[in-house]
Amino acid sequence: MPEISRFLRIVITMYFNDHDPPHFHVRYGEHRATFSIDALQVLDGQLPARVVGLVAEWASLHRFELRRNWTLLATEGKFRRIEPLV
Repeated sequence: MPEISRFLRIVITMYFNDHDPPHFHVRYGEHRATFSIDALQVLDGQLPARVVGLVAEWASLHRFELRRNWTLLATEGKFRRIEPLV
């Protein structure tokens, strides 16, 4: 599972050839969640509210790059790292 980005102890990953809808995975300590690229919300799992806010902010800034990575991973098995939240 490629690591797409990492910031403030939050790790963002995506799987190769994952199922729809387009999403990414978030790890924060012992917390795990799946986050929608389109709706910018938690689809499954649980994160502290503060982390959900930070991830949603980061994802809104990088939505195009997240969609591009979703397609690249599905079609070519490649990805590009995305800048962390500053």
